[in-house]
Amino acid sequence: MRDFIFGAFASDELKIIHARARARGLRHSARIAPQDPLPGEPVTLTVTVGPDLSVDHLACYYTVDGREPVGSRGMAQEGRAVPLEKVAVEWHLFLWGYLERWEVTLPSQPEGTTVRYRIGGWQGADGREIWADWPPVQEHIEWATVAFFTDESISDVVSPTASSDERGRTFAYSVDRLKPPQWAREAVVYQVFVDRFNPGDGRSFEKPDSLRDFFGGTLRGVTEKLDYIADLDATCIWLSPVFASPTHHGYDVTDYHTIDPRWGSNDDLRQLVQMAHDRDIRVILDFVCNHVSVQHPFFREALANPASPYRDWFTFDVAYPHGYRTYFNVARMPRLNTDHPAVRDYLIDVAQYRLTAYDVDGFRLDHASGPSYAFWSEFWTACKEVKPDCWCFGEVAEPPMAVYPYQGRLDGCLDFHLCDLLRRTFAWGTLELEDLARGIDRHEQFFLPAFDRPSFLDNHDMNRFLYLTGGEDRQLRLAALVLMTLPGQPIIYYGTEVGLSQNQSKEAGEGSDEARLPMLWGDEQDRDLLSWYRQLIAARRAHPVIWEGERVTLFADSNSWCYQIAGADAQILVAVNVGADPRHLRIERAGVTHRLNPLIRVGSAALEWQDRAFLLNLPSQSGGVWAG
Repeated sequence: MRDFIFGAFASDELKIIHARARARGLRHSARIAPQDPLPGEPVTLTVTVGPDLSVDHLACYYTVDGREPVGSRGMAQEGRAVPLEKVAVEWHLFLWGYLERWEVTLPSQPEGTTVRYRIGGWQGADGREIWADWPPVQEHIEWATVAFFTDESISDVVSPTASSDERGRTFAYSVDRLKPPQWAREAVVYQVFVDRFNPGDGRSFEKPDSLRDFFGGTLRGVTEKLDYIADLDATCIWLSPVFASPTHHGYDVTDYHTIDPRWGSNDDLRQLVQMAHDRDIRVILDFVCNHVSVQHPFFREALANPASPYRDWFTFDVAYPHGYRTYFNVARMPRLNTDHPAVRDYLIDVAQYRLTAYDVDGFRLDHASGPSYAFWSEFWTACKEVKPDCWCFGEVAEPPMAVYPYQGRLDGCLDFHLCDLLRRTFAWGTLELEDLARGIDRHEQFFLPAFDRPSFLDNHDMNRFLYLTGGEDRQLRLAALVLMTLPGQPIIYYGTEVGLSQNQSKEAGEGSDEARLPMLWGDEQDRDLLSWYRQLIAARRAHPVIWEGERVTLFADSNSWCYQIAGADAQILVAVNVGADPRHLRIERAGVTHRLNPLIRVGSAALEWQDRAFLLNLPSQSGGVWAG
């Protein structure tokens, strides 16, 4: 069994395909500096030209008034055109050739400006102009990933338009002072998979023949359990998609304006949000902007009528296996053309309506790596316009370098890299603690401080953590202890806190649905684990220094890790030992100036004080948090 946290990077061969695809052709990939420009700051754009392309001119065409930039060969018809300069030649190992790096600096802009731009390159007086980003990377990578998971050869995968589509795309960045809302900094998120959480009205779950069928969870069922979530001390609920859909997971929408009747009604959503707010709990929706259901009426009309106004909402081409572009070659999920102005406006209208008419508090944005960077720049600012304290974070299930460009375009992104590190360390035992410590230290330095990274141990698309440990919860507690004492907002996947696992791996069974079993209630719950989770979350909520302070590793080796979090008037000490043998660590007190008291422990971890040092007694598979 393999843990495919990053499906599109599941093998070394796929990683190499990524590296090559992102270096070929004319490549910008939204590389700007500063990454999140403020009013009055000029912005430098970086472009690379791969060894497969020859150009001697590059130009950036841009507008600042909402118009689409239009121009050719360095002359602008809409907006302005400025030339780029070649600044370096670099060697690329995996392409075994040279790249050229070109740059241009655009002038500073006032607050509230959206800069829209395209980048074109050509050679000589008669050469054809090619536009960044060409060839299309995301499509190529999706095809290679599908080939890998269907046991096909991926060495020579070429997407249908990789050699023919040279139109490129429009990029955009927003000049603003937008930040994640203050309430999100201290959030503890509870992820609810609506169909599997609670039927409500005293009903029991249905017992379908397949895990892919409906189990009967409803929005009213979630409302009935708000006190349970409040007692857990969670401050935010993330609901799985609730718009009309033919599937139990809801990630293939047929109507963005209607709640699927299996889960309830629009009024049920309004009531849930209101009653959650009465308990100081925020509610965010799972919103899918990348694709819809094959049953969506807009797609059905576009498919049946080439003259339909919705035809341009999708990408139709006989070169695709199904005749249209999809989400990872899944026929039932046709991909939206989110760069089409009508599609962009439609999705933004839906989001603004839910934020205002239903008072939801934001969105978890499914497969955020699908729509363009320009789309998210406009989506995010539009959401903030109608609800400044909304929280919008993306699902980019890729390594940190691919997440980096979303800074300044969203409040944050789910932290799949941290999830991978924690699972390899505490569930699989394949990563040593000193490697974990070093990796997390650098990971936290990589991103801008204002970019949120909600973090988790498991979710609806991966095997549950407890399944990986064979049902033993000691490793889960150690992993959760570390998760809850790092700055990113922790997410608890429904049921993890009460011992919910699964019967077989998603690779051997019905895919991700193996990790979506119905919630445990009543005597089925592991009450001891639930009580421990409540204490752990309460400890985090009571000590803001965890997300506001400065964290420093004091000691790390293969099996043990100790770190300090310090603020102006508070300190936290965290220590874990994953080894089979006890550890007795003597650590110089250094910056630990407060006497620390125990908050929560795994096992019988203990802290003893001396004049200039403290002693940590860490039995096998133990850990603890101390505060002062």
